[in-house]
Amino acid sequence: MELLANTTRPQKLSDIIGQDYLAGSNGILTRLVENKKLFSMILWGKPATGKTSIATSLVNELALPYRMLNATINNKADFDIVIEEAKMNGEMILIMDEIHRLNKDKQDLLLPYVESGLIILIGLTTSNPYYSINPAIRSRVQIFELNDLTSEDIKKGIKKYSKHLEKIKIDEDALNYIAAYANGDFRSALTTLEMSYYTAKNHHITLELMSEIMGKPILATDKNGNDHYELLSALQKSIRGSDVNASLYYLGMLLEIGDLDSIFRRLTVIAYEDIGLANPGIGPKIHAAIEAVKMIGIDEGRIPLSVVVIEMALSPKSNSGEISIDAVLSDIRKGITGRIPENIRGHSANYKYPHNFPPNYWVDETYLPENLKTRKYYQPKNNNYEKNLDKLDKERRKN
Repeated sequence: MELLANTTRPQKLSDIIGQDYLAGSNGILTRLVENKKLFSMILWGKPATGKTSIATSLVNELALPYRMLNATINNKADFDIVIEEAKMNGEMILIMDEIHRLNKDKQDLLLPYVESGLIILIGLTTSNPYYSINPAIRSRVQIFELNDLTSEDIKKGIKKYSKHLEKIKIDEDALNYIAAYANGDFRSALTTLEMSYYTAKNHHITLELMSEIMGKPILATDKNGNDHYELLSALQKSIRGSDVNASLYYLGMLLEIGDLDSIFRRLTVIAYEDIGLANPGIGPKIHAAIEAVKMIGIDEGRIPLSVVVIEMALSPKSNSGEISIDAVLSDIRKGITGRIPENIRGHSANYKYPHNFPPNYWVDETYLPENLKTRKYYQPKNNNYEKNLDKLDKERRKN
């Protein structure tokens, strides 16, 4: 018997869950399909956010010939066959999984055909393509980042696809539970739903049954099923507010659920968003704690996580990094930009190399564009580290 996650795989864009800006009624890809036009692209997102489903839905709706390859598994001969088929058909869509692993030989083989339009490439990747994809490929495709699926997205999908299971009845709190613990993975949510359906008496899925199956505690759930995200938010706000006991409590709740990935991501965000330059060593400490947990497991891993959370809560706080870069981005998005000064362009003969100017190794030069040279994006916060940096900078400029 085929699994529900396979039998309900989307066949058209309107079946896609949670990617409305791409696949919704007025989505970018929906409009391309309406105009019967497709361009090479890369779909980038976490597992189970809909990358493959979007790609196959596109080719289904446009009724175009296509082939699916994996950049790692398939060899050069497989790529040659696709190219020959494209020449015979006049056009071919190539859906390529793990495109970030595409080696140079395969790139060199494909590039001229992608550039000519003979092959329309749809690359799928979980890795950031701005770092992991060769610039030669990147310049020939449009990159679309898929959104993380929210609890509401997953609930909507479960309600839609549960109709494929006869006589199913699922309580609202059980639905919230599945959506919360799926942690953005819709495929996982469907698998959990199907197992629950065949485990439940009379196919009636209750919260108690879900807790029994998952082996995780029943936490209070609100009507929107967002408590999992509320816990993460509470952890961040408690650390930001320097309440060490509350910080440990919410860490404990998240550990009991067993959602290490969310803990890792949120602690990393807090390190740079809320603590930043007030304690610049905290980022590497969090990374070290995360690696320790991966090595020793969640039971003993609770200890390094508690150590780092205690330091985070008690640490001085600074959001000067966030404020600074947001000020820069605000200018850029408003079109407030300028030309790079001549003295630092390329290999300018007028460039003064600061390392050649002792004792402070600093020269009074203009680095910002002329129309932006008075901009002060960074404003130091009142903590020892930033005060010392500011003092050093002022002393440097005096001499």
